[in-house]
Amino acid sequence: MIAQVACMLLVGAAHCAADAEAEKALAPKQSVALFSGNDLSGLYTWLADTKRKDPRGVFTVKDGVIRISGDGFGYLATEKAWRDYHLIVEMRWRERNWRNRVGKARDSGIFLHATGEDGNSFDGNGAYMAAIECNVMEGATGDFLLIKGKIDGKAFSPRVTARANAQRDADGWLSFDPEGKPQTLDNGGRINWFHKDTGWRDAFGFRGGRDVESKPGQWNTIECICRGDRITIRVNGKLVNEATEVHPSQGRILIQCEGSELFVRRFELKPLDQEGR
Repeated sequence: MIAQVACMLLVGAAHCAADAEAEKALAPKQSVALFSGNDLSGLYTWLADTKRKDPRGVFTVKDGVIRISGDGFGYLATEKAWRDYHLIVEMRWRERNWRNRVGKARDSGIFLHATGEDGNSFDGNGAYMAAIECNVMEGATGDFLLIKGKIDGKAFSPRVTARANAQRDADGWLSFDPEGKPQTLDNGGRINWFHKDTGWRDAFGFRGGRDVESKPGQWNTIECICRGDRITIRVNGKLVNEATEVHPSQGRILIQCEGSELFVRRFELKPLDQEGR
């Protein structure tokens, strides 16, 4: 009880609740195929309008690949919470965008350390969970986004510290730079990936001059290496972003549905190796 009171005084009730929830998180001791290639066992689906039901078949499996149609806003989530892992996701874009994403950049995300009840995010319609998002978006794959939400009815915002250069984008956000000055975000926001195009636009098919993401229709490998309170992001083998002093540092892992069609053929955890990858 004394420890709980001390925690609340230091970081607040919502952060204490997140820490308590995270105590259940597992660290993989061997490779874990979060997607078996056959079905969605060990995963569950969530859509803002239908909750854990999927009457439109937004999430389906065929020929060893998950198809997320994009017809809705929600996610595919792990049943278990995880910590200290090397996550590998292989995905590619398809052609269709839906609803308010028509004509805009293809958009999804990998939510790390997702915390709280389903649909607790501050997005206006209960589509997501409080989490640290590795953005998966044309021209913006590898951006960190801090997704705010509620835990036990209390407002909750993840926080990260990242090295960033002094230049801000058109929306006022910083960009990761391994040689930059540490900057802390704790009230939502974004840290752009290392070489994000300064002229980035939310436009269908956008490509920046230094993008490392493959062209639409080609497979991408996205790695999220989570060690303690550090997250390192690699896209197709290239370092694109890194954050430290991450909180929370454990939770469910989600693949977002945000109006764009995509395929996922690999969704796998590996234990951290001696090199910390």
